[in-house]
Parts: sequence; structure tokens; C-alpha cells
Amino acid sequence: MNLADHERGKKFKGDYTDALNAVQERLWQLQVAHIVHKRAAIIVLEGWDAAGKGGIIKRLTSNWDPRFFEVVPIAAPSAAEKARHFLWRFWQHLPAHGHIYIADRSWYGRVLVERVEGYASEPEWQRGYGEINAFEAQQAAIGTTIVKLFVHITQETQDREFAERLDDPWKQWKTGAEDYRNRARRGDYLVAIDEMLARTSTELAPWQIIDGNNRKAARIAALIAIADALEARVPMTPPTLDPDFEGMARAALAKP
Repeated sequence: MNLADHERGKKFKGDYTDALNAVQERLWQLQVAHIVHKRAAIIVLEGWDAAGKGGIIKRLTSNWDPRFFEVVPIAAPSAAEKARHFLWRFWQHLPAHGHIYIADRSWYGRVLVERVEGYASEPEWQRGYGEINAFEAQQAAIGTTIVKLFVHITQETQDREFAERLDDPWKQWKTGAEDYRNRARRGDYLVAIDEMLARTSTELAPWQIIDGNNRKAARIAALIAIADALEARVPMTPPTLDPDFEGMARAALAKP
């Protein structure tokens, strides 16, 4: 996988609103399919700061029943979490049957930010690739669908987004000094991202790269990628209505 192949930032062709409505309707049916067929899914979104992950998640879940999905934003681990294996805190959120877990950043922090910033030793993050692959294989083995997207943007795009956040008082809360520390180490992150993609894209849990340099095109591409991956692993036929229940219900509704 070559990140440079995903930097064109082409504008979305067609009517964005129509395309968004169509894929959101499809995603709504997919959530229902997971509920009624008792299937679980994990959707991982990784990417650069200000790449648009939040906007993708907002549009992904806009038509979903909130009782059957969870968005888990990942921050720095707590003291209790640091005292355990790095995957421990993620086990707490794994989806039950009928549920979908959306990771706004994820266990890949071990081989990205923890690697680059020195929070994990080299033996720890080197071991992390195999531990992550085994962890995801365990989830796939019990029927959980795993979808992994990396949203890529250029430095120019990121700087434009950072400037917009600085200039808008209602967006300033979304940025901080950490963004600029990470920006200064972009080269190191590129090395880590390339190795992550190469070593953790598996048949059961492949990575897909989204060109995030045009917001609208990126959102549609991401939602379609998620829908395609989910639909490949869940039956899209609704269950048969129980005839006894249907007879009772229609009789009740027919009464004046």
C-alpha cells in the first residue's frame, strides 16, 4: 500500500446529498441486518489529526439506532490501563451479538503514537504487530466482521484544517499542542504507518486507505467501503415473521 497513491483529493462527482442519502439508507439496513441476525462488527478508523474521521463517524451513524452501536474515542491510557496488557482496555468494549463497535483510533496506537513518541519500547511495539493480528483473528473466528480504514491527508491539507480550527472559536477545542508535536514528526509517523499497513493488513482484517483530501469525496468513499465490507458478511434477508404473531397482530388491528 502506498499512501502517495491517495493524495489526489479529487472532488466528488455527482450529487453529494443524493449519494449520502443512498449510502446512509444502505447502512441503516445493514445495522438492522446485524441486529436481527445477531451479528457483530468492529469498525476501526485511524488517520492523521484533522483527517476527517469524526465527520465520517457522524455520517456513518446518523440513521442508526443508538442502542446497538458504540463509538469509542481512544485517549491516553489511564494508570489502571497502563498496569495491564495494552489490549486489555479494548476488550472492555468488544461488541455483543447484534452490536457494532466503532473505534475512533484504536489498539493501533501501540505501533503508531506509542512507537513514535517512545511510550512503548521497541520490543513492545515490535511484538504488537503479532499481538494485534492475533487479537483481530480471535474476533473474526467468532464471526465478528472487522473493517479498518486509514484516512490519509497531505501536510498541506492538514495545515489548512489546523488553521481553520485556530480561526473558528467553535472549533478551537478540537486542537492542542499535541497536534503540533505530532505534525513535527510526520516523517517518523509515515514510516510507522507504512509498516503498520504492511504488517497488519490480513485476509480477515484488511486495511483500506481513504483519500481524505476532499471531505465530501472521502466521506462517501469511506461509507461505501464500510457498507461493502459489512454487507459481505451479514445476510441481507429479513427474518420471516412468525405466522401466529402476525395473525394475532392483524386481528387486533382490524378491530374497531
